[in-house]
Order: sequence, then structure tokens, then C-alpha cells
Amino acid sequence: MFTKILIANRGEIACRIAATARRLGIRTVAVYSDADTQAAHVQACDEAVHLGPAAPRDSYLRADRILAAAQATGAQAIHPGYGFLSENAGFAHACADAGVVFIGPPASAIAAMGSKSAAKTLMEQAGVPLVPGYHGDRQEPGFLQAEADRIGYPVLIKASAGGGGKGMRAVHSAAEFEAALASCQREAAASFGNDHVLVERYVTRPRHIEIQVFGDVHGHYVHLFERDCSVQRRHQKVLEEAPAPGMTEARRAEMGSAAIAAARSVGYVGAGTVEFISEQDGRFYFMEMNTRLQVEHPVTEAITGLDLVEWQLRVAAGESLPLAQDALRINGHAIEARICAENPQQQFLPATGRLQTFRLPRASTFSVAPVRVDAGVREGDEISPHYDSMIAKLIVWGATRDDARQRLDTALSELHITGLHTNVAFVRDVINTRSFAQADLDTALIERERAALFAPLALEPLLAVAGVAARLLSEETSSVSADPWSRRDGWRLHGAAHRALTFSLNDDHTLKATLRSQAGSAHRVGCAGMEAALTVHAQHGDQFDVTLEGAVSQRLRLAVYRHHDHFEVFAPQGRASLILIDPLAQAKDSGQSQGRLTALMPGRVVALFVQPGQCVKVGEALAITEAMKMEHTLNAPRDGIVGELLCAVGDQVPEGAELLRLQPLNDKA
Repeated sequence: MFTKILIANRGEIACRIAATARRLGIRTVAVYSDADTQAAHVQACDEAVHLGPAAPRDSYLRADRILAAAQATGAQAIHPGYGFLSENAGFAHACADAGVVFIGPPASAIAAMGSKSAAKTLMEQAGVPLVPGYHGDRQEPGFLQAEADRIGYPVLIKASAGGGGKGMRAVHSAAEFEAALASCQREAAASFGNDHVLVERYVTRPRHIEIQVFGDVHGHYVHLFERDCSVQRRHQKVLEEAPAPGMTEARRAEMGSAAIAAARSVGYVGAGTVEFISEQDGRFYFMEMNTRLQVEHPVTEAITGLDLVEWQLRVAAGESLPLAQDALRINGHAIEARICAENPQQQFLPATGRLQTFRLPRASTFSVAPVRVDAGVREGDEISPHYDSMIAKLIVWGATRDDARQRLDTALSELHITGLHTNVAFVRDVINTRSFAQADLDTALIERERAALFAPLALEPLLAVAGVAARLLSEETSSVSADPWSRRDGWRLHGAAHRALTFSLNDDHTLKATLRSQAGSAHRVGCAGMEAALTVHAQHGDQFDVTLEGAVSQRLRLAVYRHHDHFEVFAPQGRASLILIDPLAQAKDSGQSQGRLTALMPGRVVALFVQPGQCVKVGEALAITEAMKMEHTLNAPRDGIVGELLCAVGDQVPEGAELLRLQPLNDKA
């Protein structure tokens, strides 16, 4: 076994690999960029080597610097994690040439499966069923359009060299194809350095089912059963579970055999995942093979009781697979939720900012447990635009699927993040939809349940105001001064203190509220035509034990976090965000209503579709920016005339930067 390894990655996967290495007595070396000087993964390892600037191309994608770091620190092997160089055949070759073990498959296997087109040709030769489509090398737009027309719409354009939903678009008509192809090619080139795409028939109501496989240098292969990854947004996974609901033993054996055949055909070694698209009737088609550990590997660990990173290390060190196929068993059910910095209400636009609050549910980390959290960030850390938007992974296990689903709902309610938009409430809503609860799964589940998922937050205004009131009252009575005139507890010689408060609720609307207080614990809160008596029984940090007595009496434990005038209230029923508005302050101009188009987050301008003097209609695409490896189209906020362009293609722009100005139509000379 190795005595020291270098982890060529960052974030939660680097921390997760370090945890297993530490348990096995293996020393670890971290690498980091300028943006990650104080990152959690640097602290998790025994040593760390600086790579360069924040941009991945100048740091985590610098194979030469990573190899130099391994040699300088005496690391015998490099674990690439996932993303970055994990599926780079050239890097695997370079490791071998340098005498450093690459903890992954041979470079030849990465190369064979690295191109979706080439991989599908191999699978066709091996007899694995494929989705009808074009997987060849010709990339002329006219030719690809003709192929799409031949296949029949809808079709799916996919980057040949990548994954993770990048460089992928569903196209429903011939008129949409040209623009979708150009966008896919730009995104593929930016993410993978290769703009080649393939075109396939778009399977309606597909399920995304993948098989975890392992091989060793002695020619042994096993599969560790399947995962269902059907719940997706923007072709990226939101929830993963194992085993797949409704999977029969016969179908599991058939898919497992096909996955092992795929791995064997390229002499695969280590952990890999063979991904299939499955029809509702159970027919399945090869989609791709990911030649690395997957983000969702913890659900497989949860149902098998195994540590897949330990298996990777043992196989890379030349050992045989720890178990044979007939010794592997499924125990219970596991679900993983990807917790991301993004705004579901704004088409999942990635978010950046500081984790002002990051409070986790009662859980274990990087180990098999009923509730597990894998994270590479801590409270106070910054989510930057340079890397992926995932904050953490929340994994739960239960004896049955419904047990696991209920445990996940509770864990999500205990996960408190403030400072930036996240998908926590959205994921909680997803697992409580009829479709997910009944395991009626396909990749369009989120769109199908749109009415239930994109409604305003459920926490009722009176409860939200009660949480803020509890926080304000606790702060106002915290003074230990014996001088009664210095206290701010609402004491009056005659009557009660009465305050009128105005809030912006959930960035959506203005809420007027009242708080009446007397010395002691007699308080009343009111808003939206409702009023209730509020009693604060106890406070422990940001946690409040309160009773609200109105039409019904409720005793609740609320978590209330404050950052300046911004309050976040968490309750078992949901969450609310309130901003206390100073009635004397000027309303802040959002800019968009005045005809300004601004960058929604830091990024690079990749396309401008208009020129000064051009008339545009509301909703018309004006520009595209790229951030966090995804493209974001900016549309006209209203009808108007382009007055001035304030950026150019290729410019790096900060969040809020003005890109162009629109003049009213009646301003045209």
C-alpha cells in the first residue's frame, strides 16, 4: 500500500479522499490555487503545494505543476478525484512516464471512453444497445442538422468529450437546431477543450440509471449495483438513489453484465460508472462511461457498507478486488441530495458569496451512517465563480426508500445556509412531490412538477415575523446594565411599546408588521391581517423555543440568523428571508427597469447579439455570459433601442456590471 499520495483536486472530494487515506495511515498532499489558500481541503491534508492563480487552467489543470508537486513531496501516487484532470488520458500517461501511480484506469481506457462517439462505436461492437443517433467525426453544422432531421425531433446534442450536462441541449424542432448547436459547441470548448458533439434521438420520459463497476490488474471485475440519477435540472443531477426503484433482479443482472462487458472491452482498472438511459418499460441504452469516481458514490457505499476510495487505493496498489460478485449484497436504501449555490427561482442561476451561516444536521462525515454530509467548505468560506457551485452532499440511509426519504426531509430542514441563494428548500420540495414520493421517476420530473416546485416559499408570514421578533427582543434585552433607562426591553410607564415594521419578504413583496411589547414576556406580533401572542421560552445561540398563540397555539423551535438588516428564519415547515426596511431610506434602483442590462454574476462575455441603434423586444436574447462552466443568456427587460454597448466579447465582468443600455422606443430619432 502507498505511504503518501497527492490529491489533485479541491473541495469535498479532496476532503473525502483525505479522510479514507487518514484512516488507512496514508499521508496526503493537497494542491491549491490562490482562491483556495485557506480552503478546507488544504487543512484536511498533511502537506500542501501552491499551484497558481484561481482560474483552473492556471492551477488545477496544470498537469506539469501537479506532477512536479508529487515528485517534490515524495508522493507515490496521485488521486485525481472527479472533474479537472480525472478523465485526462494525457495526464494518466504523464504520471506513468514520471513513475507516479495514477489512481484510476489506464490511459488507454480513458482515451477509449473519453469520446462519447468513439465509446459508442466500441459498445456497438460489443453488442450493447445504443440510442439511435449520429456518433461520427463530421462536425459541419449543415451535416449535423441533416442528421438531426433524419433521426427525427426531438434530438439531444451532447458534447462528445464531456459530461455533467455541459455542452448539452434538447432540440425540439429544426428551427432551434443551429443556435443550440453553436451554444453546445462553445460550452464544450470552454469546459473540455473540444467542441465535437454527437446527436441522438431524445428518449421521452427516460430514466438515468448507472452501474458502478470495479476492475483490477488481475482481470477481476464486479459491479456494485445501480444508482438512479433521473432527477435532474439543466441535464445535471439533483438527487441520486440506490438501488433504483422498481429494479428487478433480472434487469439488474442484465445491466450489470452489460456494464462489466463495457469495462472488460477496454481493459478497465479501478472505479468506473457505466451510464444508461432506460425507457419506462425497462429497455436500456448505453449512454457513456465515466472513467472515475462519481459524485454520487456515497449512496453505493451506504447500501453496500464499503469504502469505494479504499477500493480505489488497494486496486491502484496492485491488490485484488476485496470481494467477488457473489459476496456483494444490497442493504436498505440511500438517497443523496446535491446542495448547490444557485437560485431555483431564476432558472438555477449559480450564486456566489460568503457562507454567513453553514449549520449541518446531526450527521457523520465521509463515512457510512444514517445521515452523512460530505462538504469541502466551512462557515465563513466564499463560494467563488471559479469553480463548481456545489456546496455539499447530503446522504441518508434507511431500511426502505420511504424511510430514507423521510430522513432526508428532516435532515434538509436542519441544514441552515445563509449568505447566498441555495437549492435546499427546492430539493426538499422535490422529495415531497407526488412523483418522487411514488417513485414515478424520469429526467423531466422537475418540469412535470413545476407548479408544486416553483411556488413561493411555504413558511407563513406570521411565523416568519415571530422569528424576527424573537431575535430582536433577545438583542434588546441582552444588556446587563442595572440602569433601567439603558435597557431596550420595551418598558413604558403607561401601556405597551408599539412598533411598526416593514420587511421585504423572500425578495418578493413588502410585508408590514407590528410588534407590541411590555416588560417581561408579554408580546404580540401581527401581519397580513393576523395577530398572535408571542412567548419566548428559551434561547440557545441562534435557536429559539417560542410559543405563538393565535387561532391555534403552536410551540416551535426556530433558528433565526441575522446579518445586518437581513434575517433568515428556519422552521420545520420551511424557511423565510426578511430584510428590515428603513422607511427613511431611498428605494434602491434595480437597474433593469431603467433599461440597464447587468451581469447576474461574475463571468466572461461570450456573445453579443445586438448593435447600437437596434430595436429589440422584451425577452429577446441580447448577450451570453459564461460563469461556473455554464452559459447564461441575458434577455431584454423591455422593448427598446440599444443605446450603448459597454462591454465586448471576451471581457471579464464582475457581478452587477452594466453590459448595455436600452433607450425607450419613443427616444428614436
